[in-house]
Amino acid sequence: MKKILMQYAVCALAVALTVSLAYAQPAGLQAAWASDAGTLSDKFTGLARVMAGKYDWKPGQGVRSVGDVFNLIVRENGLLAGALSGAPGAGTKPATISDPQTMQEALKDSYANLQKAIAGVSEKDLDTKVKLFGEDMTKQDAVMLILGDQHEHLGQSIAYARMNGMVPPWSK
Repeated sequence: MKKILMQYAVCALAVALTVSLAYAQPAGLQAAWASDAGTLSDKFTGLARVMAGKYDWKPGQGVRSVGDVFNLIVRENGLLAGALSGAPGAGTKPATISDPQTMQEALKDSYANLQKAIAGVSEKDLDTKVKLFGEDMTKQDAVMLILGDQHEHLGQSIAYARMNGMVPPWSK
C-alpha cells in the first residue's frame, strides 16, 4: 500500500510540473523553472529540518537513505548549474554532508545557484547542446530532466518522512 501511495504521489508531482510548464509561454520557461526550483528548495530544506537525526534511515537494503537523497539533490543542482552556465567546477562532487544545519544551508545554496544559472539562460540558449550524465541534450532537456527527477525524489522524501511519523512542514 505504501508503495502505491508513493507512486501516486510521484505521478501527481510529475503531472503538476508538466502542466505548469506546458502553460508557460516560451519566454517564461526560465521564470517557471526558477519558481519551481524555489518551491523545491523550500520543500527539501523543510524536510531536511524535520528529518534531522534520521539522515541514516532508509526503508530497506540497497535503497538511498534520507541523507543520501538530500546529498544527491545538492549534487544534481551543481551538475545542472554547471551545464547551464558552463562554469568550471560547478559540477564537482561536493563532500557528503551529514550535519542537519549544514545540509539545510547546502540545499538552499545549491538551489540559489541553480536559480541564478537558470536566469542566465537566454531563449536562444535553450537549444544549446550540453552533456549531462554522459548524454548529449539541450539545456532545456537538461532542466526538464533534473527538475522532473527532483520531483520524484521529493515524493520519495515525503514518503520517508511519513514512514518515520513526521509531517512535512507545509502539510501542518
